[in-house]
Amino acid sequence: MTGGRWQPAGVELASAARTTIGAGMAKPLPAAEIDAALAGLSGWKLAGDALAKDFQFRSFREAMTFMVRVAFEAEAMEHHPDWTNVYNRVAIRLNTHDAGGKVTAKDVELAQRIERCAGTQN
Repeated sequence: MTGGRWQPAGVELASAARTTIGAGMAKPLPAAEIDAALAGLSGWKLAGDALAKDFQFRSFREAMTFMVRVAFEAEAMEHHPDWTNVYNRVAIRLNTHDAGGKVTAKDVELAQRIERCAGTQN
């Protein structure tokens, strides 16, 4: 246990501090800000009212390892993805329920963290 929360031995969160973006009601981002964010997120697209990306790994084990890493980041932010997994593929959709299911800064931040978990962004 770390700080009263269960955490597997030897697993550290990439960001120990919780984000402050989640304080209060989240505000949807304007289209121009979403477009600017997508320009810095390789492979991500706007699908309806969500940021979306499909990841493919070499094996089921790699896909699960990625999902566990993302789960720790999502929990640290208190912002959780909609995702599916089939063997070596993981499909992720991000939007903020508190903002009427629209894209917010929280979604952009989580997408950036997801990219780091995938090893595709510094």
